[in-house]
Amino acid sequence: MEPNRKEYSLETLAVRAGQERSQFNEHSEALYLTSSFVFDNAAQAAARFSGAEEGNVYSRFTNPTVTAFEARLAALEGAEACVATASGMSAILSLVMALCSSGDHIVSSSGLFGATQQLLGTIMPRFGIQTSFVDQTDAAAWQAAIRPETRLFFLETPSNPLTAIADIAALVSIAHRHAVLVVVDNCFCTPILQRPLDLGADLVLHSATKYLDGQGRVLGGAVAGPRKLTDEVFRFLRTAGPTLSAFNAWVLLKGLETLQIRMQAQSAKALQLAQWLEQHPKVARVYYPGLPSHPQHELARTQQKSGGAIVSFAVKGAREEAWKVVDSCRLLSITANLGDTKTTLTHPASTTHGRITPEQRAAAGVSEDLLRIAVGLEAVVDLQNDLETGLSSL
Repeated sequence: MEPNRKEYSLETLAVRAGQERSQFNEHSEALYLTSSFVFDNAAQAAARFSGAEEGNVYSRFTNPTVTAFEARLAALEGAEACVATASGMSAILSLVMALCSSGDHIVSSSGLFGATQQLLGTIMPRFGIQTSFVDQTDAAAWQAAIRPETRLFFLETPSNPLTAIADIAALVSIAHRHAVLVVVDNCFCTPILQRPLDLGADLVLHSATKYLDGQGRVLGGAVAGPRKLTDEVFRFLRTAGPTLSAFNAWVLLKGLETLQIRMQAQSAKALQLAQWLEQHPKVARVYYPGLPSHPQHELARTQQKSGGAIVSFAVKGAREEAWKVVDSCRLLSITANLGDTKTTLTHPASTTHGRITPEQRAAAGVSEDLLRIAVGLEAVVDLQNDLETGLSSL
C-alpha cells in the first residue's frame, strides 16, 4: 500500500504503511540483517552509489527494514519523508548538524530533556552554533530572542518533565515571519495524540526508544518532514553514520502496530493517577495537561487528543522526601526511561537533568521535590498502592 494514502486512518497506517514484501511474499515485515547489498554489474553499482538509480547500497544508509520503519512513521506524522537514526539524541544531533552551520543561532525552550540541553547549550557552541533558552509558554520571549542569524526554533511539547505545553501554531507564525524553521520533539505525544506538522511545524523528531517501541527493548530515533529538509539530514547520516540498525527498525515496526491502543490506554490511566495524586495530602503539586489545574489545560485540549501518559508531581518536602517515595516503591520501575508498558519512576533533578547546572535546572523548573512517572499498563489501583507506601510515610 502507499504509505501516505489519506483514505486510511492512523490505526491502519500504524499496522500496514511502509511494507514492501519480498519475493517470498511474507505477511510480517522481513528483517534484513546484512551490511551490504550485491549489484548485478559494475554499472548498477555506480548508479546506486551516485543516486542515479534507487536501491540499497550499504546498511549505514540504506536498508529495507529501516526504510519500512521510516515510511510507516512518515505516514503516521503526515510527513513527506523520514530519516531514522540510532537514538533520539542522534536524531537531534543529525538535524542540527545538517541544518545549521557555524555562526547560526537556535532558540529553544528551557524546559528540555537534560541531554538535549547539554547538546544545545554545551556541545554545539564548540562548533559555533549558539542557543538561547526561553520559557516554552511565553511567545513574546521567543519573538524577542530571534536574531538575524537564527535558524531554528526547537521545542518539546509537552516538556520533560513538567509537561508545559507550547502553542505550536503561534510559534510557527512567529518563526515563519523571520524565515526560521520550527522543530518539534513529539516524543511524549507521538502522532497518535499530536501531529505538529499539521499545525505548521517544519520538522518533527522522536526518540523512538520511548513510545514508538513501547516496551523498553531497543534504541532508535527519527526526523520527519518535507523531503527537502530530511534529505539534508540523510546526507549527514550517510557520511557520519548515526544509523538505526535493521534489527531495531524491525522491533520498532512491531511497536508501531500497537501504538494507538497503548497511547490511549496509558493516557487514560495517567489521568486517573494524576487525579488521585492531586488529592493526596502529601503532594504539593501535580503537573499533567489533562487536569484543569494545568496552566495550559485548554491549549492541550485543542492541540492534543489527550493529556498523554507522563505525570510529574512535587512532594511536600525536598530531595530526601522525594527519594523516600522512590525507595519505597516495589512495583514501579526506578529508571529514567519512559514510554514503556511498565510504569517507570524517576527523580529528574538527580538523573535525567543531573548533568545540567543548578541554574539551568531552576530555569527548567526541575526542583528537588519533583518526581516523574511514565504510566504504563498496570492497574491504576496497584500504582496508587505502591506510591502510597512512600507518600504516607512523609
